[in-house]
Amino acid sequence: MVSATNRPIYNHPIDNARAVLIGALMIAAVSTLGDFIWAGLHLRHRPLYGLSHGILLFLCIGLYLGTLAKQSALGALGGAVIGLLAAGSFYVLAPIAGYSVMFFAWAFVWLALAILAGRTLRRENPLRWNEVLGRGSFAAIGSGLAFYLISGIWRPFNPQGWDYAVHFLSWTVAYLPGFSALIKVQPKQYSLPS
Repeated sequence: MVSATNRPIYNHPIDNARAVLIGALMIAAVSTLGDFIWAGLHLRHRPLYGLSHGILLFLCIGLYLGTLAKQSALGALGGAVIGLLAAGSFYVLAPIAGYSVMFFAWAFVWLALAILAGRTLRRENPLRWNEVLGRGSFAAIGSGLAFYLISGIWRPFNPQGWDYAVHFLSWTVAYLPGFSALIKVQPKQYSLPS
């Protein structure tokens, strides 16, 4: 018998939906905390801050995906690398293409997270490349559109007037399509965090 604290997620709609929602809510909380720190400390977009933010945020995403796969450390490391590459590409390309390059970086991270979740964290049962790229594309497009829809949460810049509950809900909406694409699992592949 499998214990309740270590039970695998089966490819069941309710278990998948719960894992997707937990992931979106947890990472929305991390993103909202990031917004609070940026605003509360009046940080300007300097590469050091942006790289740190990207690394920490995607470390958390990778940690969650890795925890589901019972490979927390590998997931966290993969997420941190993805965050570094995404934030680094933003700071390299933004002076040339402007802040709109953030949407391309956002799409990149979902493709990279699909590879992390579908191949790297599934060593025994990796997904086929066409499925990984399909899931990554769905995640990139769905979360990209959602990210575009919520991108007004930073304007106008008035940290005292920010409603962080709106930020939290907005981030949750932005992460839901990505997690729904990535967290569709095979039997006994992943387990829900307790």
